[in-house]
Amino acid sequence: MSDALSRLKQAVGPKGFSEDPRYIAPLLEEWRGTYHGRASLLVMPATTAEVSRVLAICNETGTAVVPQGGNTGLVGGQIPFDGEVLLSTQRLNRIRALDKDGGHVVAEAGVVLHNVQSAAEEAGLLFPLSLAAEGSCTIGGNLSTNAGGVNVLRYGMARDLVLGLEVVLADGRVLDLLRTLRKDNTGYDLKQLFIGAEGTLGVITAAALKLYPRPRQTTTALIPLADPDAAIALLAHLQTATGGLLTAFELIPRVGIDLVLKHTDSVDPLRAPAPWYALVEGPPFEDALGDAEAVIAQTQTQRAALWHLRDSLSEEQKLEGPSLKHDVSVPIAAIPAFIAEATAAVLAAVPQARPVTFGHVGDGNLHFNFNVPDTSRRADVARIVHDTVYRFGGSMSAEHGIGVMKREELLRYKSAAEIEVMRTLKHALDPKNILNPGKVI
Repeated sequence: MSDALSRLKQAVGPKGFSEDPRYIAPLLEEWRGTYHGRASLLVMPATTAEVSRVLAICNETGTAVVPQGGNTGLVGGQIPFDGEVLLSTQRLNRIRALDKDGGHVVAEAGVVLHNVQSAAEEAGLLFPLSLAAEGSCTIGGNLSTNAGGVNVLRYGMARDLVLGLEVVLADGRVLDLLRTLRKDNTGYDLKQLFIGAEGTLGVITAAALKLYPRPRQTTTALIPLADPDAAIALLAHLQTATGGLLTAFELIPRVGIDLVLKHTDSVDPLRAPAPWYALVEGPPFEDALGDAEAVIAQTQTQRAALWHLRDSLSEEQKLEGPSLKHDVSVPIAAIPAFIAEATAAVLAAVPQARPVTFGHVGDGNLHFNFNVPDTSRRADVARIVHDTVYRFGGSMSAEHGIGVMKREELLRYKSAAEIEVMRTLKHALDPKNILNPGKVI
């Protein structure tokens, strides 16, 4: 092991590694504080060639390695637990090219999402991937977890925004799939294997990403609702009115608004409280609202204030105390029935639980959360929620991934054939199991 670590240090040079516990410590704990890890060495390669050398050495010596981007993952997939080498992409931080006419940008894995958004904006274009952690999450992590966010309704998940990838395989070979073609029908679409694989099949080092024209006009509105049924009806109505061009449709409960008002200096934008709210964004749809009460942003400052109510929810719920969180999806039409049935089932098991359900209802993704006095019933509640999800034809991980948190749950809800194919792929691409071992599968 000591010989392998020595060789890894040489492979990345004096600026490319650290053994300082104070520097490494923040990288060994995820945002919620659920997981705490241990690493034998931190390596920070600055080029694809250095990543290649690192993985070749790890593969040769049987040294396990855990890739990490911005460390914003929520299921423990980016944390080394057994003294593995931690491979951070933080120095792979160049935007290699931006083609305004071709509508794409080539960014390395360690580029922060916000920086890609800004580069696109400077070119008069839009990179639509947007999520609360965009100021610190990185492109490699976004793709490795197939990130979702608030604009999936119109632009799709992270995988839908990828034209090409550069990936380093477990044995150090560089798989150059970094093409910018919109059409390439030449066999298996290999890049898709690595998107959502959480670093278990290869290390993404760069990506060619789609850019879009910036919308000429955007309307942002907060609309009070009586219940989730009203939200689904409003979604269908506004999609029809805009020709299916809504970019975001977020469901927020009153308890969520109250949490944000309690812990921040935000102001309640509506005079009278409502049980639920929809935060909607897209091309102008004011006329479609009729006489419905709504707050419509007139300036960018007002738009930002409305989005702050939504984007702050996770952080403010954390300040409120222990919570049980579930990232699930169900068919859109089933959302009201799912919320009612699953909430009742959880409260029957944990009467002290306080529901805080919110999320990307436009694409069927709910963050089905509960504040609780303690988290001792976490596994029981997760089983209740996930069993209900699957009765409704849904998924127990809509956008956060599997990591270590949901690894055993995956075995419960995936078919035997699916698990067998996943294991076959893992063995074929990483026969020595050095890439993020113990995660996903």
